[in-house]
Amino acid sequence: MDIVGKRYLYFAISLAVIVPGMIALLLWGLPLAIDFTGGSLLEVRFENGAPPPEKIIELYNEFGIGDPTVQTATGNTIIVRSKSMNEETMNKLVKAMEERFNSPVEILQFSNVGPSVGKEVAERAAGAVALSAIAILLYITYAFRGVPHAVRYGTAAIIAMLHDVSVTVGVEAILGHYLHWEADAMFLTALLTIIGFSVHDSIVVFDRIRENSRRYRRLPYEKLVNHSIVQTLDRSINTQLTVMLTLLTLALFGGVTIRHFVIILLVGIFSGTYSSIFNAAPILVVWENREWRCWIKGKLKCTGEEAAAN
Repeated sequence: MDIVGKRYLYFAISLAVIVPGMIALLLWGLPLAIDFTGGSLLEVRFENGAPPPEKIIELYNEFGIGDPTVQTATGNTIIVRSKSMNEETMNKLVKAMEERFNSPVEILQFSNVGPSVGKEVAERAAGAVALSAIAILLYITYAFRGVPHAVRYGTAAIIAMLHDVSVTVGVEAILGHYLHWEADAMFLTALLTIIGFSVHDSIVVFDRIRENSRRYRRLPYEKLVNHSIVQTLDRSINTQLTVMLTLLTLALFGGVTIRHFVIILLVGIFSGTYSSIFNAAPILVVWENREWRCWIKGKLKCTGEEAAAN
């Protein structure tokens, strides 16, 4: 199985997956929940069945609380995210629900996040992703210090990780536009989990490359990397498939409240499995051959000797 030999095909597939999400991100942006923008979350249960979401939106507008988003958690429970309101307004709103929809209403949850707190959470979220990338780069470089050009392994893992982050954020932008999902604290949790899975799988392949580089010293680097990928292929797929099947079960039967989190996690882990096999290790070959020198002359790829001659 020649995975490395078809590396530019796999790079093109990654690009084809990332571009639509990036276009969606530019056109529609990433829909942020109140965790990042500030606002109120109200979860209530109607004893006689929840009214249609448009009726809830209409009532919110009457109270001067525009642009609410309504999510039906179960047949009788709804979750409404809106602009910030105080507890007094919330109590009046719930009383109005009971009168208008002729049903007792139980308040299950009410939370209020100020704009300054939301901004701080957003900044810390971006900082957490950046800090994790730096820590991963430093750790992998140190762990592979016995291998020539150890920093390449850390850099390749970061590139694969950024691939997975781009895919996940792009999918969130698309789903947010069509399904009205919002990126909240759980989305950030999913993103950090995806980063961990992605790097873990890349390290498995890199570690086999390190072992084989000592065992097969005379083997060309491209064949060495391809051999290492093939050796770890079954393990990578089986490990990630077990996780993805579990997540798929949760997405189908776990309920609406966790479906957003689970689907984003499922997308990211699938992307991480792909990038660790088809992107991370092949990047090492591109770097080793310095193939960008051949790109200038119109050649897609070249051997190490050809690159050195250029």
